[in-house]
Amino acid sequence: MAQLDELYREVILDHYRNPRRRGSLTGDHLHADGNNPSCGDEFAIDVIVEDGVITDAAMQGQGCSISQASGSMMMDVIVGMSVADVADLTRKFKIMMTIEEGEDPVDPDRPGAALGDLEALQGVRKFPVRIKCADLAWATLEDALSQPVD
Repeated sequence: MAQLDELYREVILDHYRNPRRRGSLTGDHLHADGNNPSCGDEFAIDVIVEDGVITDAAMQGQGCSISQASGSMMMDVIVGMSVADVADLTRKFKIMMTIEEGEDPVDPDRPGAALGDLEALQGVRKFPVRIKCADLAWATLEDALSQPVD
């Protein structure tokens, strides 16, 4: 178990130190800003949706390693996904962040059920005050995708 915890720490630190898709988009895109006033984390996202599929995305922000790594991990997987699949992934992520230790957040027999690198964040559950940090990027993504697409 200690080796798995160390691996998860390394994944989080890698995404924090080398965030994926950092920057902003130009042209027509959806944008949302999010912040966690309790700790000062900030996150912003630009998303391009074409025919119900996220074709490009970029993130900006600053804050703790948990919030920024969560956003980076999210960015790593959402481009190329349908908005419906992203909604399902978001639901799975939120379930993972709120379940009790030892419960499985996803049905392992369902295709595509694994959360990949995102599973590294499940250790955050041990620190309930930090769950908001991990959830910030996901809440911001939901805000962006709730906007009408022109």
